[in-house]
Amino acid sequence: MSAVVFIGPTIARDDAARELNATFLPPVAQGDVVRVCRQEKPTAIGIVDGYFECVPAVWHKEILFALDQGVAVFGAASMGALRAAELHPFGMIGVGAVFEAYRDGRLEDDDEVAVTHGPAELGYPVLSEAMVNVRRTLADAAAAGVLTLDTARALEDLVKDLPYRERGYGRMLRLAGELHLDGGELARFKAWLPTGRFDQKGDDARRMLRTM
Repeated sequence: MSAVVFIGPTIARDDAARELNATFLPPVAQGDVVRVCRQEKPTAIGIVDGYFECVPAVWHKEILFALDQGVAVFGAASMGALRAAELHPFGMIGVGAVFEAYRDGRLEDDDEVAVTHGPAELGYPVLSEAMVNVRRTLADAAAAGVLTLDTARALEDLVKDLPYRERGYGRMLRLAGELHLDGGELARFKAWLPTGRFDQKGDDARRMLRTM
């Protein structure tokens, strides 16, 4: 199988290459899927990361074009999960928890997967935390008894209210302290975080590559 996969801040190229022998391209933008279909003629396309806001996002119609050409199209984690949730009735294959949450209507906002990141030359270093990662990490902390369910929900709401560019655990903890949430719980969570935080987007990306 010849596969082309669009990745960026969600998963490093070396990590992706350990999961699948494929051609890895930068985050997908409008027109890229059609161009790849015409130039590369892959049998499969995977979409993890994609541009938005300052660059036109990948069109639904170009994914439908790829499907019509007999190309298997997979999506997960970020832009791929969004498009797969919208297009799975037409044959796009979604993989992972983020895709499932969008498909089932438990998530609706695009900002759940949005992050800021550095340039390609530096490997797209992530500069903010995806809301889907925060949700999973807080749920794990509550399940482990690190946080009470009420505190986990309060922290989740606090982060969700922030612009996606400003989301991060450090800012969350500072704001939580200012709101006088339980100091003992916050200290316990801060100590647990280095080993307990979960990268839901990265996990979904790896699952997609294995599925492909």
